[in-house]
Amino acid sequence: MTQRVFITGGAGGLGREMARLWAARGAQVLIGDIDLDAAQTTASEIGASAIRCDVTSPEDFAQVATWISDHWGGLDVLVNNAGVAQMGPMDKTTVEDWQWAIDINVLGIVRACEALLPLMGAGGRMLNIASMAAMLHLPGAAAYNATKAAVLAISETLMLELEPRGISVQVACPAFFRTDLAKNMRASDAESARVTTRLVERSRLGAPEIAAAILGGFDTGTPHIFTHPNSRRTWLFKRYLPFGTFQNMMRKQLKKLEQRLARPQGGKS
Repeated sequence: MTQRVFITGGAGGLGREMARLWAARGAQVLIGDIDLDAAQTTASEIGASAIRCDVTSPEDFAQVATWISDHWGGLDVLVNNAGVAQMGPMDKTTVEDWQWAIDINVLGIVRACEALLPLMGAGGRMLNIASMAAMLHLPGAAAYNATKAAVLAISETLMLELEPRGISVQVACPAFFRTDLAKNMRASDAESARVTTRLVERSRLGAPEIAAAILGGFDTGTPHIFTHPNSRRTWLFKRYLPFGTFQNMMRKQLKKLEQRLARPQGGKS
């Protein structure tokens, strides 16, 4: 049976690459995005459909649910991909910035579940895109860390909650990768913007590689999908090492990271 896949934030970046891979497999793909023009462009390129979906809007999700019900009669795969980055020191990040990040990164998934879970039956699957920031809480990113940790918590809750209904849930936790960061980032100060931009620009992996890794993990059914070679090992270190030992390890890694970012672009890493 052909999979029916809906992806939020699917017009560009990681969402677009996942949509491309699913469409190449023969799935029916509906791309939801706040930028309808970009969604329609991507959809036309890969043979998918597009619809406006601002994840802060219950009305948009109601329209998505109606479209899926009318055109497909149900949904097999829900990909909660839409998200934003809020970077900066805690004392420079405003409550408004926190609310913006929470409304999109956390409540966007809540709204998707409210509107679309009724369209999913036994065999349905949900894939939530979190981040390694959900597990490793680097300084200067409290709002981003907290909202992505919430995505992880929601995902692990739903793994058990939806299991009796035959719906499986997975969560992907990519580390930094090359993507269109400026489109969905707010930074509380210039230094936070500079550091985050450099981390993204100097990443070895791009959105196509991350999308392929995520779909590979999706295929195997692993609950926590890691996209970078050292991510699972670092996660295990945090789980099993004494906290003080792990914090000291992170301090050393942060020092190395600062030194690497200080080098000119193209310098040895």
